[in-house]
Amino acid sequence: MTTESGTTDVRTGPPPIAWAAWAWVVIPFLYGLYQLVVKIPALFGG
Repeated sequence: MTTESGTTDVRTGPPPIAWAAWAWVVIPFLYGLYQLVVKIPALFGG
């Protein structure tokens, strides 16, 4: 008796929709973080 997995299409990484979801979250977060760093000197009278 042999056991065949039947999966010939093996993917090693996340699907493209996962990359899109991460980009949807990370890009605005990084932009907001950048804006925060730019505005910090004004908070301390700079």
